[in-house]
Amino acid sequence: MNAAKLAAIVLIVAGTLGLVYGGFSYTKETHKTQLGPIEFSVEDKETVSIPVWASVGAIAIGSLVLLLGGGNKR
Repeated sequence: MNAAKLAAIVLIVAGTLGLVYGGFSYTKETHKTQLGPIEFSVEDKETVSIPVWASVGAIAIGSLVLLLGGGNKR
């Protein structure tokens, strides 16, 4: 499998996951303090939304690369 086909498949899968889930969240530790034996930390939950147009675009570009990128056959 060449690099173009692999990239196309990755784009299609990423676009499909973006459409299904719509985004992802992660936890970021912002402050950490230690006062003697006691340790304090603050964690913020961040959410990243993936636009529908980006997901559809990734699927479309991946499909085009998959269909048109197979012209170099030996």
